[in-house]
Amino acid sequence: MDIDVLGALAVRENGVSITPTAPKPRQVLALLALHADQVVPVAALIEELWAGEPPRSARTTLQTYVLQLRAMITTALEAGGEGETRTAKDVLVTLPGGYLLAGNGGTSDVREFDRLAGMGYRAMDAGDFPGAARLLREALSLWSGAAFADVHGGAQLEMEARRLEETRLCALDQRIEADMRLGRHRELLAELTVLASRYRTHENLHGQFMLALHRSGRRGEALDVYQRLRGTLVRELGLEPSAALRRLQRSILMSSPEHPVEPADTGADRLARVG
Repeated sequence: MDIDVLGALAVRENGVSITPTAPKPRQVLALLALHADQVVPVAALIEELWAGEPPRSARTTLQTYVLQLRAMITTALEAGGEGETRTAKDVLVTLPGGYLLAGNGGTSDVREFDRLAGMGYRAMDAGDFPGAARLLREALSLWSGAAFADVHGGAQLEMEARRLEETRLCALDQRIEADMRLGRHRELLAELTVLASRYRTHENLHGQFMLALHRSGRRGEALDVYQRLRGTLVRELGLEPSAALRRLQRSILMSSPEHPVEPADTGADRLARVG
């Protein structure tokens, strides 16, 4: 089974889609697919579908959704000539307390992202910045949009989507850092312009934007980025920029474009270090 959730939900058995179009069966499949090869409790599925206000028929209705998914799985198995060796109940398994979607050794974009990102982080730690940039770029290419972009999710799927987005942002931050270490600051400016606009309170991305601008001889614009971020943080969150970002601003103020702030190690404190 091949599972994609980093964007639109797509689950395929033998290359045949088993992704339903109806919203609630789609929610059920999304949660099962994210936790493939693990038991998802009935209670968790009911909570996802009805947000603490399940109807009396909740369990029966959930069983109906499972039957609908199994019907699609049966069609996929028959298309692949497996109808006699495996049944839909072998793929979407009923176990005590819940259901399990058997991946059967197929692909998962979340698993592949985690694998590549982990290798990228280790390359960063080893000082292999070209390798880190390549691996993290490859990991990020698996994303085609927000996780579960076309699923109307309940509380659990929304929480999982936020968790996955945070892992994406961590990988993005490190990929940009690797590119900065390789002197690609000018190449990053267009991307960082978009990211700073999209993530208006994300300090690390703004810090990287400031560094890239400063190293490109655009110190005034780098300081403007800081002032815009500060205004947004104060207005929307009632917070001042972090001490690390304030140190970075002071470093840029005291430097000249010909003597740019040096790259850092990792995280916000790294951004504030002056070479």
